[in-house]
Amino acid sequence: MKILFHRNFEKDYVKLRISEKNKFKKRLTIFAENPFDPTLGNHALNGRYHAYRSINIGGDLRAVYKTVKNDEYLFVAIGTHAKLYGR
Repeated sequence: MKILFHRNFEKDYVKLRISEKNKFKKRLTIFAENPFDPTLGNHALNGRYHAYRSINIGGDLRAVYKTVKNDEYLFVAIGTHAKLYGR
């Protein structure tokens, strides 16, 4: 599996608290083993992110990604539900 990070994701990631970064790293390890592990809450998105999927990082924190190729994933955004989806 190949995991890539968009520059916008990297900009958002830098702004996270250390505890949030640690949670993401743990979730990414789970994702690398099984993207559809039930603990991730992996689900398809609608609207602006209609071709993307989201995983739960913890609390209100989400990470948005899309499949680029078979077994290659691009994470494009990370943030709170309100920040990502404007609700």
